[in-house]
Amino acid sequence: MTDTQIINHILNGDRSRFNTLVWRWEKPLYNFILRYLGNKELARDVTQKVFIRVYKNLNKLRDPTKFSSWIYQIASNLCKDEIKRMSHRDFLSLDLIQEHNENEGHRLPEQLQESENCLPDAKLNQKQISSIVQKALQQLPEEQRVVIIMKEYQGLKFKEIAEALNQPLNTVKSRMYYGLNGLRKIFQQWQVTEEVLNYEM
Repeated sequence: MTDTQIINHILNGDRSRFNTLVWRWEKPLYNFILRYLGNKELARDVTQKVFIRVYKNLNKLRDPTKFSSWIYQIASNLCKDEIKRMSHRDFLSLDLIQEHNENEGHRLPEQLQESENCLPDAKLNQKQISSIVQKALQQLPEEQRVVIIMKEYQGLKFKEIAEALNQPLNTVKSRMYYGLNGLRKIFQQWQVTEEVLNYEM
């Protein structure tokens, strides 16, 4: 049964079908949010919030065939809200965030720092490669990071990403281009070859 069929059942009163949507979408949404925010506990919380919002607003979805774009739009908006909320915490000023990013931007993930001499990349296992790429993604501007995650990890088409982010198609493609270039520069700083990028994505 397709998402569209499930949604039509729900909108016709069979709310029990919503559990099928949750089962189908929980893992891809969690992975998307985790890569967006870089925090497992936060990703779990935001994933729950996405499904709550979907449940409450499903009747507002005009075209059920565009459910995937719609749910990613909800997820990305909640991620943006979470980032804004974190940046305005009283005990963590924006200056400190910027200073932290500047200091961390040129360093490998902690678990790799001791084994930095273990490069080349052939000696890195999958977990280490994922950690490198995840940390590199967090260094990118948010609007570039979300496009890369949607395209490379979630498998969305550029048109779907444009709909989810409510951005022109050319803008999305441009952000993808600059984001990938940004990742390459980060890997150069970390002395990690592009093979890592190609292996992970």
